[in-house]
Amino acid sequence: MRIGFIGAGKMGFTLGKRLKESTDALLVGYFSRNPESAREAAKFTDTKYYEDLNEIADLCDALFITVPDGQIAVIAQSLDRLGTVMEGKILCHTSGAFSSRIFSGMHSQIYGYSIHPMCAVSSRTGSYMNFSKCFITMEGHEKYLDFFAHLFGSLGHAVKIIEQEDKIRYHGAAVMASNLVIGLYHMAQEELLKCGFTAEEADRALKPLFEGNAERLAERGCEEALTGPVERCDIETISKHMSVLEGDALEAYRLLSRQLADVARKKNGDGMSHKYDELVRLLNES
Repeated sequence: MRIGFIGAGKMGFTLGKRLKESTDALLVGYFSRNPESAREAAKFTDTKYYEDLNEIADLCDALFITVPDGQIAVIAQSLDRLGTVMEGKILCHTSGAFSSRIFSGMHSQIYGYSIHPMCAVSSRTGSYMNFSKCFITMEGHEKYLDFFAHLFGSLGHAVKIIEQEDKIRYHGAAVMASNLVIGLYHMAQEELLKCGFTAEEADRALKPLFEGNAERLAERGCEEALTGPVERCDIETISKHMSVLEGDALEAYRLLSRQLADVARKKNGDGMSHKYDELVRLLNES
Protein backbone atom coordinates (compact mmCIF):
# COMPACT_ATOMS: atom_id res chain seq x y z
CA MET A 1 0.00 0.00 0.00
CA ARG A 2 1.35 3.42 -0.98
CA ILE A 3 0.78 5.90 1.86
CA GLY A 4 1.08 9.68 1.83
CA PHE A 5 0.66 12.33 4.50
CA ILE A 6 -1.22 15.58 4.28
CA GLY A 7 0.07 17.69 7.14
CA ALA A 8 3.59 17.76 8.52
CA GLY A 9 3.24 18.52 12.21
CA LYS A 10 4.21 16.40 15.21
CA MET A 11 1.77 13.58 14.42
CA GLY A 12 2.73 13.53 10.73
CA PHE A 13 6.43 13.30 11.57
CA THR A 14 5.92 10.64 14.23
CA LEU A 15 3.48 8.35 12.47
CA GLY A 16 5.32 8.63 9.17
CA LYS A 17 8.62 7.66 10.77
CA ARG A 18 7.05 4.63 12.45
CA LEU A 19 5.43 3.45 9.22
CA LYS A 20 8.62 4.01 7.22
CA GLU A 21 10.83 2.04 9.60
CA SER A 22 8.52 -0.74 10.73
CA THR A 23 6.20 -1.86 7.92
CA ASP A 24 6.26 -3.05 4.34
CA ALA A 25 3.97 -0.19 3.30
CA LEU A 26 5.55 2.29 0.91
CA LEU A 27 5.66 5.76 2.43
CA VAL A 28 5.44 8.08 -0.56
CA GLY A 29 5.90 11.41 1.21
CA TYR A 30 4.28 14.62 2.45
CA PHE A 31 2.15 17.51 1.32
CA SER A 32 1.62 20.54 3.52
CA ARG A 33 0.34 24.06 3.05
CA ASN A 34 3.66 24.98 4.63
CA PRO A 35 6.14 23.61 2.06
CA GLU A 36 9.07 23.93 4.45
CA SER A 37 7.36 21.61 6.96
CA ALA A 38 6.76 19.07 4.19
CA ARG A 39 10.43 19.27 3.16
CA GLU A 40 11.56 18.71 6.76
CA ALA A 41 9.20 15.75 7.24
CA ALA A 42 10.36 14.20 3.96
CA LYS A 43 13.99 14.55 5.00
CA PHE A 44 13.25 13.06 8.43
CA THR A 45 11.56 10.02 6.87
CA ASP A 46 13.78 9.75 3.77
CA THR A 47 10.82 10.29 1.45
CA LYS A 48 9.67 13.08 -0.88
CA TYR A 49 7.71 16.25 -0.42
CA TYR A 50 5.02 17.46 -2.79
CA GLU A 51 3.83 20.94 -3.56
CA ASP A 52 0.82 19.71 -5.55
CA LEU A 53 -2.05 18.05 -3.67
CA ASN A 54 -3.27 16.41 -6.87
CA GLU A 55 0.11 14.75 -7.42
CA ILE A 56 0.43 13.11 -4.01
CA ALA A 57 -3.23 12.04 -4.08
CA ASP A 58 -2.74 10.43 -7.48
CA LEU A 59 0.37 8.53 -6.34
CA CYS A 60 -1.08 7.14 -3.09
CA ASP A 61 -3.56 4.44 -2.19
CA ALA A 62 -4.07 5.88 1.30
CA LEU A 63 -3.73 9.40 2.64
CA PHE A 64 -3.25 10.15 6.34
CA ILE A 65 -4.59 13.60 7.15
CA THR A 66 -2.53 14.77 10.13
CA VAL A 67 -3.68 18.38 10.48
CA PRO A 68 -5.44 20.24 13.34
CA ASP A 69 -9.01 19.05 13.86
CA GLY A 70 -10.51 22.22 12.44
CA GLN A 71 -8.71 21.66 9.14
CA ILE A 72 -9.75 18.06 8.45
CA ALA A 73 -13.03 18.98 6.74
CA VAL A 74 -11.23 21.69 4.76
CA ILE A 75 -8.70 19.17 3.47
CA ALA A 76 -11.49 16.70 2.67
CA GLN A 77 -13.21 19.37 0.57
CA SER A 78 -9.96 20.13 -1.27
CA LEU A 79 -9.50 16.43 -2.03
CA ASP A 80 -13.10 16.13 -3.15
CA ARG A 81 -12.49 18.81 -5.77
CA LEU A 82 -9.83 16.58 -7.36
CA GLY A 83 -12.63 14.50 -8.86
CA THR A 84 -11.89 11.04 -10.25
CA VAL A 85 -8.35 11.08 -8.82
CA MET A 86 -9.95 10.20 -5.47
CA GLU A 87 -11.97 7.21 -6.67
CA GLY A 88 -11.26 4.21 -4.43
CA LYS A 89 -8.82 6.08 -2.19
CA ILE A 90 -8.44 5.48 1.56
CA LEU A 91 -8.62 8.54 3.80
CA CYS A 92 -7.52 8.38 7.44
CA HIS A 93 -7.43 11.13 10.04
CA THR A 94 -5.87 10.93 13.50
CA SER A 95 -8.30 13.08 15.48
CA GLY A 96 -9.60 11.82 18.80
CA ALA A 97 -12.74 13.93 18.68
CA PHE A 98 -13.95 13.42 15.09
CA SER A 99 -15.24 10.18 13.62
CA SER A 100 -14.83 8.90 10.08
CA ARG A 101 -18.22 10.49 9.33
CA ILE A 102 -16.34 13.68 8.52
CA PHE A 103 -15.54 12.11 5.12
CA SER A 104 -19.18 11.42 4.27
CA GLY A 105 -20.67 13.33 1.39
CA MET A 106 -17.62 13.18 -0.88
CA HIS A 107 -18.53 12.64 -4.51
CA SER A 108 -15.95 9.92 -5.19
CA GLN A 109 -16.13 6.46 -3.61
CA ILE A 110 -13.60 6.71 -0.79
CA TYR A 111 -13.01 4.60 2.32
CA GLY A 112 -12.81 6.71 5.46
CA TYR A 113 -11.19 5.91 8.82
CA SER A 114 -10.51 7.55 12.14
CA ILE A 115 -7.26 6.18 13.61
CA HIS A 116 -6.35 7.77 16.93
CA PRO A 117 -3.16 7.15 18.94
CA MET A 118 -4.16 7.53 22.59
CA CYS A 119 -1.04 9.40 23.69
CA ALA A 120 0.51 12.84 23.72
CA VAL A 121 2.87 13.45 20.79
CA SER A 122 5.08 16.27 22.02
CA SER A 123 8.04 16.23 19.62
CA ARG A 124 8.31 16.11 15.85
CA THR A 125 11.57 14.18 15.87
CA GLY A 126 11.62 12.35 19.22
CA SER A 127 8.15 10.98 19.93
CA TYR A 128 8.34 8.14 17.40
CA MET A 129 10.86 6.29 19.61
CA ASN A 130 8.21 5.58 22.28
CA PHE A 131 5.24 5.60 19.95
CA SER A 132 4.76 1.82 20.05
CA LYS A 133 3.44 2.20 23.62
CA CYS A 134 0.40 4.13 22.36
CA PHE A 135 -2.98 2.42 22.46
CA ILE A 136 -4.67 2.82 19.07
CA THR A 137 -8.41 3.10 18.52
CA MET A 138 -10.00 3.05 15.10
CA GLU A 139 -13.31 2.99 13.31
CA GLY A 140 -14.42 3.32 9.73
CA HIS A 141 -15.43 1.44 6.60
CA GLU A 142 -15.34 -2.33 7.07
CA LYS A 143 -13.34 -2.97 3.89
CA TYR A 144 -9.92 -2.01 5.31
CA LEU A 145 -10.62 -1.99 9.04
CA ASP A 146 -8.95 -5.34 9.70
CA PHE A 147 -6.02 -4.32 7.51
CA PHE A 148 -5.30 -1.26 9.63
CA ALA A 149 -5.84 -3.20 12.87
CA HIS A 150 -3.23 -5.71 11.71
CA LEU A 151 -0.90 -2.98 10.47
CA PHE A 152 -0.77 -1.16 13.79
CA GLY A 153 -0.76 -4.40 15.75
CA SER A 154 2.38 -5.38 13.84
CA LEU A 155 3.97 -2.13 15.04
CA GLY A 156 3.50 -3.23 18.65
CA HIS A 157 0.34 -1.29 19.43
CA ALA A 158 -2.65 -2.54 21.36
CA VAL A 159 -5.57 -1.88 19.00
CA LYS A 160 -9.28 -1.47 19.71
CA ILE A 161 -11.95 -1.12 17.01
CA ILE A 162 -14.79 1.05 18.33
CA GLU A 163 -18.18 2.08 17.03
CA GLN A 164 -18.53 5.39 15.23
CA GLU A 165 -21.23 6.61 17.63
CA ASP A 166 -18.93 5.98 20.62
CA LYS A 167 -16.15 8.24 19.35
CA ILE A 168 -17.10 11.34 21.38
CA ARG A 169 -17.57 9.37 24.61
CA TYR A 170 -14.22 7.67 24.02
CA HIS A 171 -12.48 10.99 23.50
CA GLY A 172 -14.11 12.43 26.61
CA ALA A 173 -12.68 9.52 28.61
CA ALA A 174 -9.21 10.21 27.24
CA VAL A 175 -9.51 13.88 28.22
CA MET A 176 -10.54 12.90 31.76
CA ALA A 177 -7.45 10.74 32.22
CA SER A 178 -5.05 13.30 30.76
CA ASN A 179 -6.07 16.95 30.47
CA LEU A 180 -8.53 17.09 33.37
CA VAL A 181 -5.95 15.65 35.75
CA ILE A 182 -3.94 18.82 35.11
CA GLY A 183 -6.92 20.88 36.25
CA LEU A 184 -7.11 18.87 39.47
CA TYR A 185 -3.37 19.31 40.07
CA HIS A 186 -3.77 23.05 39.50
CA MET A 187 -6.54 23.14 42.11
CA ALA A 188 -4.21 21.46 44.61
CA GLN A 189 -1.51 24.05 43.86
CA GLU A 190 -3.98 26.87 44.48
CA GLU A 191 -5.00 25.41 47.86
CA LEU A 192 -1.35 25.22 48.93
CA LEU A 193 -0.80 28.84 47.88
CA LYS A 194 -3.58 29.74 50.33
CA CYS A 195 -1.55 27.94 53.00
CA GLY A 196 1.45 30.21 52.41
CA PHE A 197 3.37 28.05 49.94
CA THR A 198 5.19 29.69 47.07
CA ALA A 199 4.40 28.29 43.62
CA GLU A 200 7.79 26.56 43.58
CA GLU A 201 7.22 25.02 47.02
CA ALA A 202 3.74 23.83 46.05
CA ASP A 203 5.05 22.10 42.95
CA ARG A 204 7.95 20.59 44.86
CA ALA A 205 5.57 19.22 47.51
CA LEU A 206 2.95 17.85 45.10
CA LYS A 207 5.16 16.41 42.36
CA PRO A 208 6.43 13.26 44.18
CA LEU A 209 2.93 12.62 45.55
CA PHE A 210 1.44 12.89 42.08
CA GLU A 211 4.12 10.83 40.37
CA GLY A 212 4.05 8.07 42.99
CA ASN A 213 0.29 7.73 42.81
CA ALA A 214 0.27 7.75 39.01
CA GLU A 215 2.89 5.01 38.96
CA ARG A 216 0.91 2.85 41.41
CA LEU A 217 -2.25 3.39 39.38
CA ALA A 218 -0.54 2.38 36.15
CA GLU A 219 0.99 -0.73 37.74
CA ARG A 220 -1.81 -1.93 40.03
CA GLY A 221 -5.09 -0.39 38.87
CA CYS A 222 -7.59 1.82 40.68
CA GLU A 223 -8.48 -0.42 43.60
CA GLU A 224 -4.95 -1.34 44.65
CA ALA A 225 -3.65 2.21 44.17
CA LEU A 226 -6.36 3.84 46.29
CA THR A 227 -5.33 5.15 49.73
CA GLY A 228 -6.45 8.10 51.83
CA PRO A 229 -9.51 9.16 53.81
CA VAL A 230 -12.15 7.88 51.39
CA GLU A 231 -10.57 4.43 51.26
CA ARG A 232 -10.49 4.39 55.10
CA CYS A 233 -13.98 5.90 55.24
CA ASP A 234 -12.60 8.63 57.50
CA ILE A 235 -15.76 10.73 57.63
CA GLU A 236 -14.40 13.16 60.22
CA THR A 237 -11.40 14.12 58.07
CA ILE A 238 -13.49 14.38 54.91
CA SER A 239 -15.99 16.61 56.71
CA LYS A 240 -13.16 18.90 57.82
CA HIS A 241 -11.82 19.11 54.27
CA MET A 242 -15.24 20.12 53.00
CA SER A 243 -15.56 22.79 55.69
CA VAL A 244 -12.60 24.77 54.30
CA LEU A 245 -12.94 24.12 50.56
CA GLU A 246 -15.16 26.33 48.45
CA GLY A 247 -16.35 26.92 44.90
CA ASP A 248 -15.01 24.65 42.19
CA ALA A 249 -12.56 22.98 44.57
CA LEU A 250 -15.40 21.86 46.86
CA GLU A 251 -17.50 20.62 43.95
CA ALA A 252 -14.57 18.68 42.51
CA TYR A 253 -13.83 17.21 45.95
CA ARG A 254 -17.44 16.04 46.35
CA LEU A 255 -17.73 14.59 42.85
CA LEU A 256 -14.42 12.76 42.81
CA SER A 257 -14.81 11.48 46.36
CA ARG A 258 -18.08 9.85 45.32
CA GLN A 259 -16.18 8.13 42.53
CA LEU A 260 -13.53 7.00 45.00
CA ALA A 261 -16.24 5.62 47.29
CA ASP A 262 -17.28 3.28 44.46
CA VAL A 263 -13.67 2.16 44.01
CA ALA A 264 -13.29 1.66 47.77
CA ARG A 265 -16.43 -0.50 47.96
CA LYS A 266 -14.95 -2.85 45.35
CA LYS A 267 -11.65 -2.93 47.21
CA ASN A 268 -12.95 -3.51 50.73
CA GLY A 269 -16.08 -5.60 50.11
CA ASP A 270 -19.57 -5.64 51.57
CA GLY A 271 -18.39 -5.41 55.18
CA MET A 272 -17.76 -1.70 54.79
CA SER A 273 -20.84 -0.97 52.70
CA HIS A 274 -22.87 0.74 55.44
CA LYS A 275 -19.97 3.08 56.23
CA TYR A 276 -19.61 4.09 52.60
CA ASP A 277 -23.37 4.73 52.48
CA GLU A 278 -22.91 7.20 55.33
CA LEU A 279 -19.96 8.81 53.54
CA VAL A 280 -21.93 9.25 50.31
CA ARG A 281 -24.78 10.89 52.22
CA LEU A 282 -22.27 13.40 53.60
CA LEU A 283 -20.85 14.07 50.13
CA ASN A 284 -24.36 14.63 48.73
CA GLU A 285 -25.30 17.24 51.33
CA SER A 286 -25.55 20.77 49.93
